[in-house]
Amino acid sequence: MDNRVWNLQDGSGLAAHWPLDEGRGATAADTVSGMKDIVSYALLQARFTDPADPQWRPGVCGGALLFDGYSTWITRKAAGAPMLNDAFTLSAWVAPRSYEWGAEKRLSAIVNQHDREAAEGYVLGMYRHGSWSLQLGLGGSWQELWCRHRPLEKGKWSHIAATFSRDDAMMKLFLNGEQVAEQTTPLDTGMTPSGADLLIGKNNQATVLAEAFRHNMFDGLMDDVRIYSRALSAVEIAASYQEALLLHGGSAPAISPADIRLDRTPLLQDRHRPQYHASPPVHWMNEPHAPIYFNGKYHLFYQHNPQGPYWAQIHWGHWVSEDMVHWRDLPIALAPEKGAVDPDGVWSGSAAYDETGVPALFFTAGDDSAAPNQRVGMARSLFLQDGDGDLTDWVKHPVPLIVQERGQGLFGDFRDPFVWKEGELWYLLIGSGTDGYGGTALAYTSANMTDWTYHGPFCVSDPQQFPFLGNMWELPVLLPLGKDASGREKHVFLISPLGPDADVEVFYWIGEFDRVEVRFDPDHEEPQLIDVGDFHFTGPSGMVDPRTGRNIIFTIAQGERTPQLDYDSGWAHNAGLPVSVFLRNDGRLGVEPIEELESLRGERLCSLRDMTALEANLELALVQGDMLEIQVEFEEEEDPADRQGIWVRQSPSRDEETLIYYDRRSSELGVDREKATLSMEERTRGVQSGRLDLAGEALRLHIYMDRSMIEVYANGLKSLTTRVYPSRTDSLGLRLQGSGKAKIRSLDIWAMKSIYL
Repeated sequence: MDNRVWNLQDGSGLAAHWPLDEGRGATAADTVSGMKDIVSYALLQARFTDPADPQWRPGVCGGALLFDGYSTWITRKAAGAPMLNDAFTLSAWVAPRSYEWGAEKRLSAIVNQHDREAAEGYVLGMYRHGSWSLQLGLGGSWQELWCRHRPLEKGKWSHIAATFSRDDAMMKLFLNGEQVAEQTTPLDTGMTPSGADLLIGKNNQATVLAEAFRHNMFDGLMDDVRIYSRALSAVEIAASYQEALLLHGGSAPAISPADIRLDRTPLLQDRHRPQYHASPPVHWMNEPHAPIYFNGKYHLFYQHNPQGPYWAQIHWGHWVSEDMVHWRDLPIALAPEKGAVDPDGVWSGSAAYDETGVPALFFTAGDDSAAPNQRVGMARSLFLQDGDGDLTDWVKHPVPLIVQERGQGLFGDFRDPFVWKEGELWYLLIGSGTDGYGGTALAYTSANMTDWTYHGPFCVSDPQQFPFLGNMWELPVLLPLGKDASGREKHVFLISPLGPDADVEVFYWIGEFDRVEVRFDPDHEEPQLIDVGDFHFTGPSGMVDPRTGRNIIFTIAQGERTPQLDYDSGWAHNAGLPVSVFLRNDGRLGVEPIEELESLRGERLCSLRDMTALEANLELALVQGDMLEIQVEFEEEEDPADRQGIWVRQSPSRDEETLIYYDRRSSELGVDREKATLSMEERTRGVQSGRLDLAGEALRLHIYMDRSMIEVYANGLKSLTTRVYPSRTDSLGLRLQGSGKAKIRSLDIWAMKSIYL
């Protein structure tokens, strides 16, 4: 039976009803028409992991569908959509997981069939900070009814309903059975229908972002979506709300964190996703930051978009670990908030101990209503009140700690505060620039953590001599290195350049920190690189580990993939492994992976000593893997023109392989990815290399392979971080490179264990 005819015959006016009780599969049944509508989801036709259904969860009236925020929506083709004109009601139970920014001032649609520019159809959806709205086209005009004073709460069930009546010339909104907003409409004017498809969870005029992605998507749980072809009364809406609660003792059921959290389970078998590197459960991350040790646990935060695997609406994700290796996901620590210091984004920062010894977070607070829109915010842990050792509860300071003034750096570029405490004084560095003198970090001090004194630029460089340092420095980090051979106290100062001609890597200087002037005096003018992997080792943060005294650096490992591949995969980027940096006896910076990583070793797959590369390769023919730790030490070759190295991720026919090498003639550590993948979609190609002077030492490579991740540490002096995405599932082989006379002193290989299984 045609559902439009049925609607005219049915006294209740129920035109469509999706209970969302399926519990499995990729269709959602409409009990009125009997139609089964398609549920979209990125992993239904998974390209790199096992296919998975959309995520179904318990609801209020039975089951519910969990919308992932970027790829989950329900489609009803326009030809089968309910005919609405003079009156209608839209209702649903919703539990948002996050709030979208509202690109182009469009709603994150809950249910819609509209064209705003043509003033046709309707959309019911959410906006910034949980505000929500009914919008529709009437007589050539676009009408908007808003509820801003009663936002939809994250992680909690809310029943929403919206009505329109031509006879009453009225639009109304209802929240949990109570009317919360109304607005008159033009007299004797019905809604102009739209010919678009009816979508649930996706705006059918969604804003395009980064090719594959669309904004204006709903993120969270949804249950019992209904459309009526008449305007229900307030009494009927209240009764519908109360009836649903009868099964739960009169109150909306609490949602288990496991039912609404971001779930990494569907991605655990992704053949490119690292399994022993820290990563968000799903979706996007930028740099990890704000590491701190407290009460026997390491805490690490990260820039995160809970809405999808693309850059937008940044929050602070949160991990905790007892060893900096096995990380556990915690709820989002900081989110942008209306009425707080950060309504438009919680950007990078750091952590430091407050006057009671409890961690405090310092962050870049985004507020687009202010100029400049980047300020320093702070959040205090509630540990002393709740005793939560996971530090999941934070309260933000009500006003910015520091607001940039003209004359203090490059006005408008003021972000990434790095804070530490020495004695009774707190120090703060923040990334900025200088007029005509390139990038800098600005220095401040405070005796109470809330009132800060400006001391000027911490360190500057010559932009003419070093144009690759850009005109602005992000993510400044200062760490103590102890005394050098002459007894002088040394520090390492790290930055990430930004701006025209900038090389976005992690650069550093070794030098001396003047605490009186709050200045840094480098020992060398030219900055040095820690990592030579070309944009894969970025976004530095650091801490002094109070348990061991080591300086630990954390970074992001960039993913390098196209937006479409990120969309199909459901994740983008991960953290690099924690790195210990120290002052060597020769005055150079030492760079080593932390020793706790040995806890990830599984079976020893290979252990060879004193043999030629040809002999070793006979043994390596039996070794395969994409999650390995490799330690190899080479003998020096008589002919320095020959490279020493190892092929990894090699297919049996060698049509896919990646070479990690050291060239003694050019003193370069490099990776050749020209044959890393046969896929034309992947971007991982080319040679990445940088200078490494071994000063006569035998080459020692310490390699960590974790699916698409490769990290190489050479002689405790340099690292090389890169990515490879082989298209073949059998690209798992290893092979040493070298001439017929090439020899190794040792070769050890271990299978590595996942930190998530």
